[in-house]
Amino acid sequence: MYKKRVLSLVLAGILAASALGGCGKSDQGGSLKQAEDTAADTSGQAEGEGKTVLKWALWDLNSVFYYKTMAEAYEAAHPDIEIELVDLGSAGGTDYMTSLSIELTGKDTEFDMVCIQDVPGYSTLVKKGVLEPLTGYIERDGFDLSGYGGLTDQVTLDGKLYELPFRSDFWVLYYNPDLFEKAGAECPSNDMTWAEYDALARKVTDTTPGKEVYGTHYHTWRSCVECLGLTDGKQTMVDGTYDFLKPYYEMVLKQQEDGVCHNYAELKTTGLHHSSAFAQGNVAMYIMGTWQISGFINKIKSGEFTEIPNWRIAKMPHSEGVEAGSTIATITGIAVPAMSDHKEEAWEFIKFMAGPEGAEIVADSGSIPAVKTEAVIDKLAAMDGFPQDEQSREALHTVNTYLEMPVHEKTVQIDTALNEVHDGIMTGAVSVNDGIAQLNEEIPKILAE
Repeated sequence: MYKKRVLSLVLAGILAASALGGCGKSDQGGSLKQAEDTAADTSGQAEGEGKTVLKWALWDLNSVFYYKTMAEAYEAAHPDIEIELVDLGSAGGTDYMTSLSIELTGKDTEFDMVCIQDVPGYSTLVKKGVLEPLTGYIERDGFDLSGYGGLTDQVTLDGKLYELPFRSDFWVLYYNPDLFEKAGAECPSNDMTWAEYDALARKVTDTTPGKEVYGTHYHTWRSCVECLGLTDGKQTMVDGTYDFLKPYYEMVLKQQEDGVCHNYAELKTTGLHHSSAFAQGNVAMYIMGTWQISGFINKIKSGEFTEIPNWRIAKMPHSEGVEAGSTIATITGIAVPAMSDHKEEAWEFIKFMAGPEGAEIVADSGSIPAVKTEAVIDKLAAMDGFPQDEQSREALHTVNTYLEMPVHEKTVQIDTALNEVHDGIMTGAVSVNDGIAQLNEEIPKILAE
């Protein structure tokens, strides 16, 4: 039963008022026992046509193809379960997470599984007490978390895990081998330090007017610079000290000054998308998430991108002394609302979706699952249009993945401060030293509030 529901402003206002009244909270301590008691009381109850109906909140149902495939595959293996997919809005902006928050803080939420779009949204829902802790279920069933590469540790709050990742994009290096051949330079490898990356970018750069080749490129997101300093896993963006960012800002600003990359202020003014910059055929390499893989494949097939037919990927460069394959990641998770009447059934679905079986379904759609088995790697590398060199396939393997922004209750305020300083440094409004000093002063105050 697949349907799309639009929340009215009136309903939103009513539910928001209920949330302010403190409704919808549950006791997190005895949740596993409550779930088991509920399952015992409702086992065998018929809903719909003799089936238990699980309602699943998600976004962009008509464009994210693995949703329906996932539900159908699970239903086929569990004939007593029917999954109803409910589209709460778009992933863009705050549409979906706002709608979800309103739903889960109401008196009568009807959802049994909910997709979690981002870390700030996850932190907010956990703080409101509207998500079921999964730790007890995981320990009881011996569910293996090792396949997540440490990501679940980074979304554990006060010793409890409230979501399992089912999708996890990570950062890689995209490059145009034709430009490296033209410059007589070796292509990027799967094991480069940032110093080696900088030297290679300079080697392929050509500043001749009208014939410019940019050795690398940085989108205007702050993460495109700041995340370079996170590959050693020694610090995060919520620690309150930011001196570790200095060499990366200095490297990028020097590259900008020397014409190795586009000018940040001009990119902000023109709004040039990072994929379009690379697709022009005069950018040798750039760092971006694996979500761009399917974008390049589709736009090359459609004839929109004609200048990069031989694009490839390599592992993200890393800090000195750090193992190759260490990178930065984002996650999409799935959770159980604390008020669900079918927690046990929902947990069984989550184990399927976030485990190896679900990972293959996600990979079949061209997306990157959180669990990356060899079968998943094979599926991704076999996509029509994926680079056929062995190095690109190997680049899909990761050894350490660190979240761009870990779970923290002050994530939103910290992110605002980081963005402001990033813009100031990159436009030259403040020096690197002054910008970092500002962060070292402001963010500890935010953390202490």
